[in-house]
Formats: sequence, C-alpha cells, structure tokens
Amino acid sequence: MIIRTVCVLGGTGFVGRHLLAKLSAAGYHVKALTRDREKTRHLWVLPEVDVVEANVYDEAELCRHFQGMDAVINLIGILHERRKGDFTRTHAELPVTVAKACLEAGVPRLLHMSALHADEHGPSRYLRTKGEGEASVLHAADHGLKVTVFRPAVIFGPEDSFLNLFARLAKLAPIMPLACPHARFQPVYVEDVAQAYVASLDNPATFGRRYDLCGPRAYTLVRLVRYVARLRGACPVIVELGDRLSYWQARLMELSPVKLITRDNYYSMQVDSVCAGSFPAVFGIRPTALEAVVPSYLAVE
Repeated sequence: MIIRTVCVLGGTGFVGRHLLAKLSAAGYHVKALTRDREKTRHLWVLPEVDVVEANVYDEAELCRHFQGMDAVINLIGILHERRKGDFTRTHAELPVTVAKACLEAGVPRLLHMSALHADEHGPSRYLRTKGEGEASVLHAADHGLKVTVFRPAVIFGPEDSFLNLFARLAKLAPIMPLACPHARFQPVYVEDVAQAYVASLDNPATFGRRYDLCGPRAYTLVRLVRYVARLRGACPVIVELGDRLSYWQARLMELSPVKLITRDNYYSMQVDSVCAGSFPAVFGIRPTALEAVVPSYLAVE
C-alpha cells in the first residue's frame, strides 16, 4: 500500500497541528476538516495541506470528503462534557460514522486516536466511551479496513492543556488543594505521538494493532505540579487531598464554567496512566524525556 493522500479529523487541535506539520514535511497531501476554517489561518501556510470546513458528524458529508483519500486519521476527542452524552457522541458514535464513511468511500486505511486504558468497562465515562470507539473501528477491520489504534498517555508539549494548566494555577494560587495527588502519569511528548502516526501510515506491520504510547518515566501528579511550579518560579503551598476530599473537590468544580476537574476525571485517575511496556519498537522512536522539553516552554527566562 502506498499512501499519498490523507484526510485528518481533529487536525486543528493540539496533536493535530503537530501531525499536520509532520505529514506536510513528509510530502503527503493532506485535507484537514474543521468546523471553522477562518480560525485556522496558521495552518494555511503549510505546504500540501488544505483546510476545509465540514460537519464531521454527518456521514454523507464525510463520504464526500473521503473520496480519493488513501487514509483517514481521526484525532477528535474531548476531556470534559459540556452536555450529557457528549462523550458518547464524540468517542463512541463518531468512530462508527468515520469507519462507515471510510468503507463507503473506498478508503483502505484508518488511524484512530483512543486513550491509554480505554475500556468499555472502565471506571469513567471517558474511558468507557473511548473503549467503545476502539472496539468499533477494530470491528471495521473485519470488513477490510486496515486499522491502527493509538492509546497515548497524557500528552505534553508547548500548547498542552495539562502542564500549562498547573503552571498557570501555580502562579495564581498561593495555596493549591490538589485532588488525587498520588495518581501516576507517564506523559508522552506530542512530537513522538505525531511521528508514530506518520511511521504507521505505510507500515503493514501496524495493521489491526493497538499501541500504548508513553514517555520514558512515570510521575505522581504532585511531583509534576511541584516541578512545573518550580519552573515558573512559583512556590504555592500544595495541599494533598485524600480520596474523599478529592471527590468533593471534583464535584464542586464540576459546577464551574471552567472545568479544572470533574467527577469523571476523578474516576479516570483511579487507574494509573502508565504503560506496561516500553514505547513500541515498530515506530523506531526513542521517547523524549519530559525534562528535555518542558523547560523550553514553561521556565521563566
């Protein structure tokens, strides 16, 4: 199989912007679907990348955009629900629509973004719906679609919504009550995730496979918060909340317009976000250490 044309859903997001740049640099012709093209002017300058407005939840519209594509990459996902059912619509139902549109349009290849420890029987709606989406796209492989699923841990990089969030809070709050302080994370660098997608496109060894993607080291949440606070030159008093207070903090913050943590996040953190093994050797990537990158975008000059 020779891949030349790729349609990307979610290409304007955090991971998507890095992936589009790598696909462009590798010589692929890319169509990136977005809700609002005017908000993506920074992507217009990428060679071989066309940014097109589309309703990605409309199967007929996807079929039109998928015509002539050699591969489709679905990166769309959300961390919080604005309305009940958003997780199901985005993580469980959309992958079904995407897979059907691929089959109808004759697209042979699908790469799908899931999440580490996604499981139809997981402790949170986020993990359960991600697991349902995984199962759906892998089932499409029975109909001839060549599918690869990626399950990254929390992703870090210059525009991330994880370490940057705690860095801002550390500067603003002299006292930080921290829920689930001993939850463990093994963050993976956004450039490594994007490169894994590119390396997988034309590689038959990755067809029908699922890959967990993690960085080289695991950390507790409180250690990560202390690290980014130090980089920002902040010294907040971090109050490590126990299990019951962590739950109530999540429940209260769920009512805030800006959802720093929700009960569903709390349930997700009951499962450590760490990999059982090393970064998959098939991609030829040595995962980047967090300490090698984060100071470049968080350290005070």
